[in-house]
Amino acid sequence: MKAIRVHEFGGPEVLKFEEVPTPKPSTGEVLVRVHAAGVNPYDTYMRAGTYALKPPLPYTPGSDAAGVVEAVGDGIKKVKQGDRVYTAKTLTGAYAEYALGLEEQVHPLPGKIDFKQGAGIWVPYGTAYHALYHAANAHASETALIHGASGGVGTAALQIARAMGLKVLGTAGTPKGLEVAKREGAHQVFDHRKAGYQEEILQATENRGVDVILEMLANVNLSNDTKLLTNNGRVIVIGSRGEVTINPRELMGRRASIRAFTLWAITAAEEADIHAGLFEGLENGTLRPVVGKELPLAEAARAHKEILESGSAGKIVLNC
Repeated sequence: MKAIRVHEFGGPEVLKFEEVPTPKPSTGEVLVRVHAAGVNPYDTYMRAGTYALKPPLPYTPGSDAAGVVEAVGDGIKKVKQGDRVYTAKTLTGAYAEYALGLEEQVHPLPGKIDFKQGAGIWVPYGTAYHALYHAANAHASETALIHGASGGVGTAALQIARAMGLKVLGTAGTPKGLEVAKREGAHQVFDHRKAGYQEEILQATENRGVDVILEMLANVNLSNDTKLLTNNGRVIVIGSRGEVTINPRELMGRRASIRAFTLWAITAAEEADIHAGLFEGLENGTLRPVVGKELPLAEAARAHKEILESGSAGKIVLNC
């Protein structure tokens, strides 16, 4: 089969398109014929060797894929050959024509969701669900600010927050991104490249502030986020590319908090909750993964460059 392999940590150029043996499922394992693989920012950090998790070399990147069950090992009960599925982590990597996963890593894909959309489920929607339900403990009637609202996690968070009954504000950096954020559920959108946009956000809340902020780039925004919170407000740090200085007094006076997580550290109960919620939302149409760009598997290096560029709109997927 064809797969992307990383033999050394480094820039996008270390992603090599190679021929490798097709894996075979053992007991408790499922082999998926991958139709599309999702590209996530963490994939680029892992490839560079700067991520908290550092896989042994060589490896195939990716945790998110969608396709059809090709074969199953002994003891598999949840899926069968021919089932449409999406993956939430794999054993062998998602950037490949075939991916091997444990039974608990493979989940049914609702019929109205195509494979390209299915490749954008786990990390974006799992992250957004975990952030809003578990980390923020968000409630209907609260106000949520979603930074980077046009990206993969951002659009997922918009859809989930609207379904929960929150007032949703979103930021983006391009006219297209603002349009996507508005279309996917933001009540109001703000250009984060515009000087003073934070004041516009406060005005939109009648200077009350926001209850929940989902922060995709904490090293840039966190010091300002603390000034946008209302009493008992919460900033949920989803992504950061460096250090940041904040004034704790901005939190103290508001009894506010900064919370953070990594999707890899969720409990089994939280993961079961996430997948149950996502399946229902995907099946009833509340959740609609947005595919922004499709590239062939061989162009994974290009995908790794583009996903870190500003102005993203939806998910980047690799067609396998």
